[in-house]
Amino acid sequence: MKKIQLGTSDLQVSAVCLGTMTFGEQNSEAEAHSQLDYALERGINFVDAAEMYPVMPRAETQGATERIIGTWLKKTGRRNDIVLATKVAGPNPNMTWIRGGKNNLDAANIHAAVDASLQRLQTDTIDLYQLHWPSRNVPIFGQLSFNPNAERPCIPIAETLDVLAGLVKAGKIRHIGVSNESAWGVSEFVKQSELHGTPRIASIQNGYHLANRSFEGALDETCFREQVSLLAYSPLAFGQLTGKYLTDPNASGRLTLFPPTWSPRYLRTSVIEAARRYAALAAAHGMTPTALALAWCYSRWFVASTIIGATSVAQLKENIDAYSVVLQDDVIAAINVIHAEMTNPGQ
Repeated sequence: MKKIQLGTSDLQVSAVCLGTMTFGEQNSEAEAHSQLDYALERGINFVDAAEMYPVMPRAETQGATERIIGTWLKKTGRRNDIVLATKVAGPNPNMTWIRGGKNNLDAANIHAAVDASLQRLQTDTIDLYQLHWPSRNVPIFGQLSFNPNAERPCIPIAETLDVLAGLVKAGKIRHIGVSNESAWGVSEFVKQSELHGTPRIASIQNGYHLANRSFEGALDETCFREQVSLLAYSPLAFGQLTGKYLTDPNASGRLTLFPPTWSPRYLRTSVIEAARRYAALAAAHGMTPTALALAWCYSRWFVASTIIGATSVAQLKENIDAYSVVLQDDVIAAINVIHAEMTNPGQ
């Protein structure tokens, strides 16, 4: 599998990344270990986690994903075979189980988060440490536009970068990235790192899929010019783009196992209709909806690595197999027609 350099860092990651947010909720430890084994067999060397995983977030399970990865690393001794990424949670007063709900991207919180992640992962260093979402007010997780009335106190980007610089110097993390960021945010992170000589972000982890191509609105140019690599998450829109909910609205998955309030943007009528149209397009060209959706992400010039998640090795195999699917020009043209008529319903 092709390896891609992340940003200006020395990290070389597979074009497909194993997402792990099902580990400890929808997947047992044994199932998760099997997925990790299979992913490496198929040439994947990139594993992504977060301190708040698994989803949906709960006090009872928080940190389980990293612990499961840690037991796999201890059992297999394959730490040097993977690029290990995880994330520190941004502010969310509703997550009272993460540092009392007072989490933010300041020194005390980031240091506590890194040390806890290292302990759970049973490793001495994290290859890519990401800010899960910004400290400041920014439209994310289904918000469609910026709202200046929602402004709140936040940790300055320069301050956060200074904290991360200390952790790089201490050897606890190697490189840094952002997640759920905007074009302004990416530019400001680069600007502040250049002004203060702090580490440069290597990557941005944002949602990108057939029903949400908003990355193409400004972030694509910004990341190209600033040399920041996109890690595309939710390429199957929480399973909507697999077509399984079209066949059976009660099919087992995040959209039926968890409350609708957890992921309302993926339940919009417009997202379901877009999924129906993309599924029909896939069928007309002899492929599964999953293959169409993933091949789209795998083939975009601005996607460095696509983060795939699965609840079984069989699903994981299908997701990885889609890496070999080549979308012909007529299929791409048809995708763009649907996109023009139904622009980013899952944003």
